Amino acid sequence: MSGKRPWKFATLCVHGKKHLDKHAAERPIRAVSTPIFQSSTFAFESAEQGAAIFAGTETGYFYTRLGNPTQTALETEMAYLENGQAALALASGMAAATTAVLTCCVAGDHVVSGDTLYGGTHQLFTHTLPKLGISVTEVDARDPQNFARAMTRKTRLVYVESPANPTLVLTDIAAVAKIARQAGAPLLVDNTFCTPYYQNPLDLGADIALHSATKYIGGHGDTVAGILVGSTEWIQKARFETVRDVGGIISPFNAWLLLRGLKTLPVRMDRHSENALEIANFLSYHPKVTDVIYPGLRTHSQHDLARRQQRGFGGMISFLVKGGREAGRVVMNNVELCTLAVSLGDVDTLIEHPATMTHSTYSEAELKKVGIDPAMVRLSVGLEDVDDIIADLRQALARI
Repeated sequence: MSGKRPWKFATLCVHGKKHLDKHAAERPIRAVSTPIFQSSTFAFESAEQGAAIFAGTETGYFYTRLGNPTQTALETEMAYLENGQAALALASGMAAATTAVLTCCVAGDHVVSGDTLYGGTHQLFTHTLPKLGISVTEVDARDPQNFARAMTRKTRLVYVESPANPTLVLTDIAAVAKIARQAGAPLLVDNTFCTPYYQNPLDLGADIALHSATKYIGGHGDTVAGILVGSTEWIQKARFETVRDVGGIISPFNAWLLLRGLKTLPVRMDRHSENALEIANFLSYHPKVTDVIYPGLRTHSQHDLARRQQRGFGGMISFLVKGGREAGRVVMNNVELCTLAVSLGDVDTLIEHPATMTHSTYSEAELKKVGIDPAMVRLSVGLEDVDDIIADLRQALARI
């Protein structure tokens, strides 16, 4: 707080809760940047203290697989920004997704999810979870009633991406949260595309927010990580039951990189979003582009929902080009400024072909069902000057 007025989001990102070096109680170092505690293990003051920490009757660190001060600093900030009680930082977005499912489900249980998901998540749901006896029903997330119809007495988790990757389909989070609550199943929302700056799923009724922190939270393409935010009780269960046995932990250095990334998150997201809207408008009028998918455009079928549950539209655009898959390949092979690479949320503009890259785990029938056209190109808009990005796309499109 500053005086009587609450601090705004950008200020919270920069200052957070001011994690200082509490391990030097007699002579605090008071580092402005949170220190990196690059240690696998931590010493006890006595055998009694060690036993108490292991028993959970005293707080403290003993082994980085189950907690580290730098990791705690990141988790505290993410819970704070997502308006959750607690958070858990992990080695990747897929580690976060797997941890979430295994914390909620056992053999014989059921998950209902949106049918448009990151390819790795789709593979987890259709290939790995069935091996563990966990079944998944994927539904069109645009209609909340599809979730209600798919629920069974064995449903233990509802899982959605909003906006979804790469079709940018939105889920009415408040409506689905109500349905999930009535069925007694928690709702998890993958909030990677929006970040806590543009959307807070927990405020809309969701129980768990997930981030592939590799993307916008880190923001510089130099780390891989995942984050879960939820209730203290659920996060403790995830940490001390699932992660304790499965692993998938974040390194102290990567936790520090994400803390650094958070400080510039609002500035970067505003630039990503401003650039994306201008590029989406340019593509909308280009004669060789047949469709532009961006929630910030009034032509997007769920534009009103985006305005209602998001505070911004983000930096992701998908578009279709005349000539199908071959034309898309021509565009991607001829960009000069944009980088032909998967992932997203980087300062660089990244361009890729979902059907053969990030979503290659989908069969041809599945791609068609969820609307991932072979002509679709996905653009993660970066922080370059928008005129330069547009000029690059213009010359690449001219090669078709």
